[in-house]
Amino acid sequence: MTERAREKNLLLLGRFGAPHGVRGDIRLQSFTSDPLAIATYDGLTDKSGSRHFRLRAVRPQGKDMLVAQVEGVDDRAGAEALSRVELYIPREALSPPEEEEFYIADLIGLRAETAEGEVMGVVVAVRNFGAGDILEIRPLHGETILLPFTKAVVPIVDVAGGRVVVEPPAEVEGPAD
Repeated sequence: MTERAREKNLLLLGRFGAPHGVRGDIRLQSFTSDPLAIATYDGLTDKSGSRHFRLRAVRPQGKDMLVAQVEGVDDRAGAEALSRVELYIPREALSPPEEEEFYIADLIGLRAETAEGEVMGVVVAVRNFGAGDILEIRPLHGETILLPFTKAVVPIVDVAGGRVVVEPPAEVEGPAD
């Protein structure tokens, strides 16, 4: 399996942050729809698939953060070693997304085009700074474009066809030529 194929088979569920205390607890940013549900998944690995993790417990810490107890991590040094490690799960371990739901991994690399079929660029990231999901599109020329990932701005997501149809708000300028 190629590196790209392996990456497409893995779905990012979370990312470890800084240690929390001295007993091995660590901050965890969860990307699951229910943040606490990340503790229920078996088979969490790092991106390479060589390190496996089991979360013994998680609890909320503020608005967008959890504190996790990781099996085998019992001190601050062990937690520090996990800082910034991303947690993945094989796609086959999850059920397919519901209609109008998408895995972020499936959106990355999709061609972004207008309703008229004009290519705007490629989706390179899905961001969320607290006010909802945002598609980051790399145009053919110029700087990336950030657009709200809403039904009004992105009315069509065609994963099988490799594209999203984008209707940018009037205040967003198109790519510079």
